Amino acid sequence: MGLMLAIPFWVPLSIALILVVALLIVLFISVPINVWFRALASGAHVSMLRLVGMKMRKVDYKKLVDIYIVSQKAGLDIAISELETHLMAGGDIEKVVDALIASHSAKIDLTLEQAKAIDLAGRDVVEAVKTSVTPKVIKTGWVEAMCKNGIQVKAVAQVTIRAKLDRQIGTADTDTILARVGEGIVSSIGSANTHTEIMSDPSVISKAILADHLDKQTAYEILSIDICDVDIGQNLGAKLKIEDAEAKKKISQAAAEERKAQAVALEQEMKAKTQEMRAIVLAAESKVHEAMAHAMREGKFGVMDYYKMQNLAADTNMRNSISGAKDNKKPHRDEE
Repeated sequence: MGLMLAIPFWVPLSIALILVVALLIVLFISVPINVWFRALASGAHVSMLRLVGMKMRKVDYKKLVDIYIVSQKAGLDIAISELETHLMAGGDIEKVVDALIASHSAKIDLTLEQAKAIDLAGRDVVEAVKTSVTPKVIKTGWVEAMCKNGIQVKAVAQVTIRAKLDRQIGTADTDTILARVGEGIVSSIGSANTHTEIMSDPSVISKAILADHLDKQTAYEILSIDICDVDIGQNLGAKLKIEDAEAKKKISQAAAEERKAQAVALEQEMKAKTQEMRAIVLAAESKVHEAMAHAMREGKFGVMDYYKMQNLAADTNMRNSISGAKDNKKPHRDEE
């Protein structure tokens, strides 16, 4: 008892003071006091326990609290827990809040759930809200098609669209609209009888396209389609006819070459047959001499008969030579 009474009074006081300081240090380390105080001063109170939980869950609590303060200043009724959930799901809470502020200012009906769903679907929710307020213009490239008279016509269209917030999820984007518009231009030009119909009134293209409701199953509503440029291309009809004529010409040339080759083959065949017949004639002539010799041996053919036959052959040769000379003096008209 004496020893306990002998302990100076400042010792337990010092120990208590050290514990208080240690507790404050732990509190400052574990609890982001500056963030809590900034939220409290801004009128967007966030409990210390929630801030400690955010820090333990490795959430970017500084960014989250700053965006929460902005939403409260803009008059949005959003709980910080909903923003934290969206942030942990991989969403962009800054764009969601900006979109809600823009829609609130423009008096557009956009709920927090819709904004979060649009953001998680991969679309720019801020751009969707802006486009729903102020329509934007998208432009096609040069679209080429051929009229019924074979003249090619090229056209460029400007499409004015407005975003529909209730159709942002699971619908097609602007690429689909441009593709459909291009298809409509091709169809309209192809149904025209002449290119002058398109050149004199390009609005026939836009009127035909608008009647097809090309914005179905898309995230946008088409307000207008305007043909901003039209030009004449090639005369594809004449080009196709020329190419067809060239193809027929080549086919005819190939057929002529084939007939020529057949004629040459036939000529060679006839020459071979002529040689064969000459061989047969020579064989027959050799048999004639044998027959004459045999007849002379048997006394059926005398020497005088043989001389008469030679004279007849010589007379025949002379007549043939004379007739040939006359033919040479008077050439054929075709040879002239």
